[in-house]
Amino acid sequence: MKTHNYQTTITWTGNLGQGTTNYKDYKRNHTITNPNKSQTILASADPTFLGDDTRYNPEELLLSSISSCHMLWYLHLCATNNIIVTDYTDHAKGIMQENKDGSGQFTNVTLHPKVTVADASMITKANQLHHKANTMCFIARSCNFPITHNAFAEASPCKD
Repeated sequence: MKTHNYQTTITWTGNLGQGTTNYKDYKRNHTITNPNKSQTILASADPTFLGDDTRYNPEELLLSSISSCHMLWYLHLCATNNIIVTDYTDHAKGIMQENKDGSGQFTNVTLHPKVTVADASMITKANQLHHKANTMCFIARSCNFPITHNAFAEASPCKD
């Protein structure tokens, strides 16, 4: 078995001078960095939890991780099965349930990938490969809630 190690640095940037003296006296803003990356991700809490709605929140990042991992596996499987993908967009949606005590958990995620393939003869296989991608995705396999997909494939428009 092969192992892979990952690291990120989360730095809280929301101290307004008094730290966490009161629940409403600090911002939830933080940055996500990695010494090997050139970009910093600006993050916060969901606005419902007093976060900054102009920054990504952990729930959106989890949903993005699932969608991105699925896409990468899907493209790999298409390439190895002679399915030529020319475009891919996913409008992923997730549902998180908040409990009475303030805790919560995702109850499901549905991916909505729209895929364009080079030829109409590839559509059936292109749609079937989403199931395999779902079973191979590292992130999906690590989650304890259902992840489904509502995929749609179409052929590229004819070129004159």
